[in-house]
Amino acid sequence: MRLLLVDDHRLLADALAYLIESQFPALSVQRAHCLREALSSLADQSFELVLLDLSLPDSCGLEAISAVRAQAPTVRIVILSADNRPETIQAAIEMGASGYIPKQADSRQLMQALTAALQGGIPLPALMLARLPEPHEASRVELTPRQTDVLRLLIEGHTNKLICRHLGLSESSVKTHLEDVYRRLGVSSRTQAVVAAARLGMRLNGD
Repeated sequence: MRLLLVDDHRLLADALAYLIESQFPALSVQRAHCLREALSSLADQSFELVLLDLSLPDSCGLEAISAVRAQAPTVRIVILSADNRPETIQAAIEMGASGYIPKQADSRQLMQALTAALQGGIPLPALMLARLPEPHEASRVELTPRQTDVLRLLIEGHTNKLICRHLGLSESSVKTHLEDVYRRLGVSSRTQAVVAAARLGMRLNGD
């Protein structure tokens, strides 16, 4: 697995890279210290996960998500940011992030969140999990394999067109599957679906 860590604080980036590589020896971590470097790396190499800071010197907050998504439409993006406002977290999820780790987390919480992200989980701060309505109980949520595939790709930030292409489905079929997924989870938006999946312990790698 290849990970791109994008953070302009070099000491923090070095420390996080060392921490991640020490815990996951098979993982390859590359660093970028601005959005331009990140986009260049994404253009030249393939990554499975991007850990993205929102306070980059050459980008304006959430715009970095759109730029990364445009350069690498299928890469999974997890935000690592000092901005822990609920509205920012929700906006990041709506724009395609599949996780959000506040930098204010203590070392234990940070490691747990990083581990979850690297193992295909959906790390979200407790304040976000508590902010949105509870989804249906896990025991009551039964998704078909195809619905699970559609939900996983949605959470990874794929557009409906990319989901269609990836699964070989028509756009109307994808919309129907999403409507069924939302209904079964008891949610009405992408953000609520991500929160529900996090609460249910869903892993994006399918394990």
